[in-house]
Amino acid sequence: MQRIKAWLNQYEPMTLITFACLVSGLFLLQRLTSEVMEGETLGFDQTILVWLREPGNLSQPIGPAWLTHAVGDITSLGGVTVLTLMTALATIYLLLDRKTVIAVFLFLSVLSGWLASTALKILVARARPDVVPHLVDVHDLSFPSGHAMVSAVTYLTLGALLARTQRFRATRIFVMGAGIFLAVIIGLSRIYLGVHYPTDVVAGWVAGALWALGCWLVSKRFIARTADEVQSDR
Repeated sequence: MQRIKAWLNQYEPMTLITFACLVSGLFLLQRLTSEVMEGETLGFDQTILVWLREPGNLSQPIGPAWLTHAVGDITSLGGVTVLTLMTALATIYLLLDRKTVIAVFLFLSVLSGWLASTALKILVARARPDVVPHLVDVHDLSFPSGHAMVSAVTYLTLGALLARTQRFRATRIFVMGAGIFLAVIIGLSRIYLGVHYPTDVVAGWVAGALWALGCWLVSKRFIARTADEVQSDR
């Protein structure tokens, strides 16, 4: 018992909670991937997609026309162009601010997350939904949702790095909340547009959050904090 207490005292509570979340998330992702590959979730997935379309006209999504337009704009926030621009601009800003290590870390975190998303798609090889017409053009595989996963990696990693520089706890919470909010609405947009099954998006969220958490642990362990950052936690 004393050894356990001594071991626990070596780590901050938040780090232990993060490790617990990583283990739980990995288990959830493994189970979800297994169920998808066995076809167990297909009925549920197709039902949700049909519910989001007008009865008798599956090419027409529910809701007013402005909603469809708004969802199209939201889904662009998780596209290759927007995420590449945001990552590039953030990396350049950090380089100009003489935070070279953090800049390289951010770039590699997003790039590796993108590669992990592609690898998972190839491994599972799930075709795109065909139960309803797609409202945007798509050409790659479906599981997990690249928009959901890579937007989670990008926005959560950016949020975590930005939150480290904030003086007040409320501001740090808002920054991280904004990153989570963006990842959530981008994922939901893919379901509404009919280009992903709900389980694709959930898997993307879980995988993206896991990747971002892992990157946060690495940064916390190996990237030294500045005096301003330490002062902001007091």
